[in-house]
Amino acid sequence: MEMESKITLFYGTFVDLPRVEYGWKHELSIRHGALWVSSSTGRITGSDWSIANESDLQSLIKKNGWHGIQIVRAREEQNEFFFPGFIDTHIHAPQYPNSGLFGSSTLLDWLATYTFPLESALSDTALAHTTYNTVISRTLANGTTCASYYATIHVQSTNLLASLCHSRGQRALIGRVCMDNPSFCPEYYRDESAQDSITKSRETIAHIHALESNVKEEERLVKPILTPRFAPTCSTHALSELGRLAKEYTPPLHIQTHISENLSELDLVKSLFPDHPSYAAVYDACALLTPRTILAHAVHLTPSEKKLIASRKTKISHCPSSNSALGSGLAPICDLLDRGITVGLGTDVSGGYSPSILEAVRQACLVSRLLRHTKRPAKASSEESTAIAGPKPGSDDTEGEMDGSEVLSVEEALYLATRGGAAVVDLPNDLGGFEDGMFWDVQLIRLGPGIPSESDWAKDGARAVDSSSDSAVDIFGWETWSEKVHKWVWTGNDRNVRRVWVRGVLVHELDDGCTGERSLFGLRSVQDLARWTVGALGVAALGLILGKRFLCE
Repeated sequence: MEMESKITLFYGTFVDLPRVEYGWKHELSIRHGALWVSSSTGRITGSDWSIANESDLQSLIKKNGWHGIQIVRAREEQNEFFFPGFIDTHIHAPQYPNSGLFGSSTLLDWLATYTFPLESALSDTALAHTTYNTVISRTLANGTTCASYYATIHVQSTNLLASLCHSRGQRALIGRVCMDNPSFCPEYYRDESAQDSITKSRETIAHIHALESNVKEEERLVKPILTPRFAPTCSTHALSELGRLAKEYTPPLHIQTHISENLSELDLVKSLFPDHPSYAAVYDACALLTPRTILAHAVHLTPSEKKLIASRKTKISHCPSSNSALGSGLAPICDLLDRGITVGLGTDVSGGYSPSILEAVRQACLVSRLLRHTKRPAKASSEESTAIAGPKPGSDDTEGEMDGSEVLSVEEALYLATRGGAAVVDLPNDLGGFEDGMFWDVQLIRLGPGIPSESDWAKDGARAVDSSSDSAVDIFGWETWSEKVHKWVWTGNDRNVRRVWVRGVLVHELDDGCTGERSLFGLRSVQDLARWTVGALGVAALGLILGKRFLCE
């Protein structure tokens, strides 16, 4: 029995996506009741789904002998509910200032024009602090409790990102980007050699491990992840050494990189690694396809590559927003899932324009609906054609047949955003749901009180839409809970995210006591305001540096 101050009690409506056997339909689990979380471990220690009202709740408290405990309620009159925290399996923290800036670029010219200049500027730790503090705030405000971050090549700035995530309470994988290939990487932004990549990666790994030196691996809030940017930016020697480095640790280190995002990228990989039959084979030859590897994009994988990735139990991060923004293509996610490949969602900031996984959920659904309209490129090779548009009629490989099974439902996309992401970051039993023993990494969603009825409007002089509510989700009162969740997915935003907890600790809150609740990042103190004021000056300095960079090119 847990006594005073040792638990927090949560009461109201809980919505999540249960695990299902392969082939079964994903459906929302919508339960009303009570759940309690250990203050010492941040894990769920019990639940009672028979608690139907306040009287039942008080009886539960009395029965367990709890005194002076904190109770957090999801208020029914505000259409509030608890939902598992989102997991962003692919995001570039240093690129956040460039969100929405990609013009008509495609991947490779976007890297040269926008990305490398910005990332190189973050060797300045003051600018890095401003950028990283902002992106952590933005992702938390959008309900992201765990993120797999790419940083830059700079050790000090990467370590700063790790320290900020730890101090702000966001669960994270942090990777110092490795890129040593002089034939692709700009002279002003690359590692000096393969050995330099390894040495600097070790420095960041040591820093991250020191943040929680006495904590078991599975309990760590922030973990290192080896990050070869993508094959063209790395020498074969560097890729192989990173594969060896991952195996030096127990358990092996996480790995993240990109694969098959763009057709021009595929041509580049073929020219740089002519001895390998495929993009995935390049990574496999260097021992980088592991069960703890996250491959971002996977838009143009061939059937043989999918089989290889599935056999290695390597994970995929689906980034629909950036795939569309950069014109990279439409990833056939249902086909990957059907092959037994684990998939999560990524924002891919700043190729992706939004730090919101809810936006990624929407885009994943929309992109899947367009797959039936894809056509084979006239000049594509047989295998490339199959990867993009499915097999030729009469072929033995049934991949890509457009019978409606390629379409992701809202429930399936929400599953990818929670339990799918948890499996991608190798925490399938710790994140993504409300089972006993799971971490309380959760968001409290408020849809708002609903639209007044015509009689209420006439009686109270109320307007048809309550402008005092920040919610863009209009609830009329006749919707089922499932329909309310669907409305949130399609019309919701960060204003619906009222509170966020990670490991049982409140890390973001839109304070109801604030006038109009307009706190941009949930700032709750004068000290916070001062930090953000200084940060604004940093942003101005960043603009000056980038301006000089562009003028010099």
